[in-house]
Amino acid sequence: MIFYFSATGNSQYIAQRLAEVTGETLVSITECLKNHKYTWELLPGERVGFVTPVYFFGLPSIVSEFIRNLDLCVRGQHFVYHVVTFGTITGQSHYMMEKALRKKGLNLDGRYIVKMVDTYTLMFDLSDEEKCEKVTKDAEVCIDRVIEKVVNRVRGDFDNRKIPHWLAFPYTYCNRKKSTAPFVVLGRCIRCGACAKKCPMGAIEMRDNRPIWIKEQCLQCLGCLHRCPVFAIQYGKKTIKHGQFVHPGVKM
Repeated sequence: MIFYFSATGNSQYIAQRLAEVTGETLVSITECLKNHKYTWELLPGERVGFVTPVYFFGLPSIVSEFIRNLDLCVRGQHFVYHVVTFGTITGQSHYMMEKALRKKGLNLDGRYIVKMVDTYTLMFDLSDEEKCEKVTKDAEVCIDRVIEKVVNRVRGDFDNRKIPHWLAFPYTYCNRKKSTAPFVVLGRCIRCGACAKKCPMGAIEMRDNRPIWIKEQCLQCLGCLHRCPVFAIQYGKKTIKHGQFVHPGVKM
């Protein structure tokens, strides 16, 4: 079984690749939370994978919430692994996952990482499409290696991009839910409603055929910004200059 959370497709793509090779069930954490589906029964010896991005040097809060509620019906020994997609550093993502799983009686056997396009455009500029394409293409080699390790149940910590606890944890407060006040909708909006349908926090509604943020806080995953077909959603003043990115290998 492969659980994943993805706002712009990077983690979803890897999870899909893993599912294709292993034949194991692909599960969206976002959909689990929306449907309050936390109980899953594992097959004997089945692998249990988690594929997630790094948010503010750690796990996205939505992933932590899911694992707190997760009820896995285990059967014997299961190989448990975590794949982290990142742009610069992985922070303490694996440590946070290990700690959360330990409370569920699970050991984290494999820790893997894949460098991909960092879609946090409040900081990073993605307007150079060729550069984004190169990062995405280069990631394929790493993904293949991760898949090989998962298939062969290779245990170990393969994260060479983490940072010390003392450096990472002062930033974990940033992973708390963020204000939606800076979101703006430009006049080019075509009223398709994709942003409202896909928001993992249910923070957006369509009113009078316009997206409205009905919650004061969200994950700041920027999925709405990147998936908008006409780039009508912005956050503050910088994002309009920094472009959009959705992984070309997925349908969001």
